[in-house]
Amino acid sequence: MNSLDSWLEHCERIHPHNIDMGLDRVRTVAERMSLQLDCPVFTVAGTNGKGSTCAMLEACLLQAGYRTGVYTSPHLVHFQERCRIHGETVDPEQLLPHFECVEQARLGTGPADAVSLTYFEFTTLAILSLMSASNLEVAILEVGLGGRLDAVNVLDADCAVITSIDLDHMDWLGADRESIGREKAGIMRTGRPVIVSDPMPPQSVLDHALEIGADVWTLGRDFNFTGDKQQWGWAGRGRRYGGLAYPALRGANQLVNASGVLAALEAMRSRIPVTAQAVRNGLAMVELPGRFQIVPGQPALVLDVAHNPHAVAALSENLDAMGFYPTTHAVFGAMADKDLAPMLARVGALVDRWYFCDLPTPRAASAEQLHRQWQAIQQRPDVRAGTYTDPQSALEAAVAAADPTDRIVVFGSFFTVGGVLKNGTPRLDAPHLSS
Repeated sequence: MNSLDSWLEHCERIHPHNIDMGLDRVRTVAERMSLQLDCPVFTVAGTNGKGSTCAMLEACLLQAGYRTGVYTSPHLVHFQERCRIHGETVDPEQLLPHFECVEQARLGTGPADAVSLTYFEFTTLAILSLMSASNLEVAILEVGLGGRLDAVNVLDADCAVITSIDLDHMDWLGADRESIGREKAGIMRTGRPVIVSDPMPPQSVLDHALEIGADVWTLGRDFNFTGDKQQWGWAGRGRRYGGLAYPALRGANQLVNASGVLAALEAMRSRIPVTAQAVRNGLAMVELPGRFQIVPGQPALVLDVAHNPHAVAALSENLDAMGFYPTTHAVFGAMADKDLAPMLARVGALVDRWYFCDLPTPRAASAEQLHRQWQAIQQRPDVRAGTYTDPQSALEAAVAAADPTDRIVVFGSFFTVGGVLKNGTPRLDAPHLSS
């Protein structure tokens, strides 16, 4: 195995399941590797807002001059997007020796020692190994699924951040917000700060913080924000910011995420001080593809990885706030295990033409399945829909049908948005798309 692709293919073969909750296997291999990060660690869990929170933390810490390492998942186009060192996506070749290191530790000294790791567990350990060798001054780790039993949780968080909690991955995390919150709360550590940026957190999160003696910061009690159309302000324990420009990431929900970021930086100020100017610059310059990303050109193009009802509700509010468009075209692909009906219903009032697409993963719902789900709840006879074999062909069909004054929204799975970004960010007024 001498390429990243060959290692990833290997990772897909060695365990019978994509998801196998538990830390025993990954902890065994991590201990064999003597894996540790010799710097402060932020661990971020939640249903929505994790990626934005990680990106804003990274941007502010970079502006403050720290050497950062970030691990997020999943990726949009290329696997190596999951790891950034000092603000730059790592090269695939940098990862190869760390995949080898995980493999040697996984195999142990003989067949009886071998440990079976899932794709996510193996790749997480490889990226954490790279980060441990990168002379970091601060690490930011995004939880993949849940928290308590996620591979990232094999390392202790110096500061935990829990973003919005809603219903998603219920087959693994539980059927209600309280159960899901209990899983997310597993990233907390005794005596260390945990920032809860969900305005209405499940009681299970607060109870667990009290039970283990974590230093819990909650929105509305320990920190808060205010804002008007021009600027916003933040106040926390002993520190205030006024006259802040809105974060460069679009969407009303980003103020909640940014407030949690400022609380996390404040909670860690004694170890990694960050100036007010670094905060202002970081929030103004942060970038994250696929989070209510508006691409310049005509027609308007919006890319959003909203893939559960809570995220689609936020997307719908953000689309509403964009103003009037004669026709809105929606390219949509999603996993089969998602709660599809409320997602389609919530955004349905804003969509005039649907372009359902297949995705290149067995977990995905087919375009035909999505179309049938939509037909079952559709109440507007004027709305049309079609099915396509991939996101790119769905987007091209939308572009061909759209007028310059229309709007196209590409949303759903990371595979959906990644499918239209694989050849770079599309420009809808470019000749190959407008011909």
